[in-house]
Amino acid sequence: MEPSFASPGVSRYARGPMALQKVTQVAGTAVCVPGMDIDTDRIIPARFMKCVTFDGLGEFAFYDVRKNADGTDKPHPLNDPRFAGANILLAGANFGCGSSREHAPQALYRFGFRAVVAESFAEIFFGNCTTLGIPCVVATAQDIHMLAAEVERNPKLEVTVDLGAERIFFEDQDFPIVLPQSARDALTSGQWDPIAELLEHKDAVDRKIHELGVI
Repeated sequence: MEPSFASPGVSRYARGPMALQKVTQVAGTAVCVPGMDIDTDRIIPARFMKCVTFDGLGEFAFYDVRKNADGTDKPHPLNDPRFAGANILLAGANFGCGSSREHAPQALYRFGFRAVVAESFAEIFFGNCTTLGIPCVVATAQDIHMLAAEVERNPKLEVTVDLGAERIFFEDQDFPIVLPQSARDALTSGQWDPIAELLEHKDAVDRKIHELGVI
């Protein structure tokens, strides 16, 4: 089942140190947003980045390709009621390219996505997703297209992104995925957020600071 961990961002740290949930697999339904080179400005337009916290960014994810000027819906997979509640995003190559805005993965998280499957990822976007506990896994174009076709046929298809097995499972089929060992280890061990890690071990950090005579 999908891991249940606190929403990332300022609000999590405001409650004090806490152990991070291990992300070993993400299960749920999927939706495909086709296209190559989907950049961070398309994921979250810059005008929605004037916020103190990341709360509420989800409603603006992919806003300009989902909405008309008057706020009504355009034809788009994320507006299709068949895919409502999907938590696994399927995409093409070089997903998350462009400016290195942390708001992009934050918007995806708050829209409800807990894993992204693509042919490749922009490096900074990949890192920002990992520190939110969102696995970004790579699969071949052929496998993604095949899964997208199955999802189109059955929008309620149960899909599991298994980081331990390094495969995606659905019905009686599966295919391999690629995730850098460092990211896989961080996610599956619950050590995906460096700031939360420091807060969790604040006493040890304070002791080391005093040992080194920094303060």
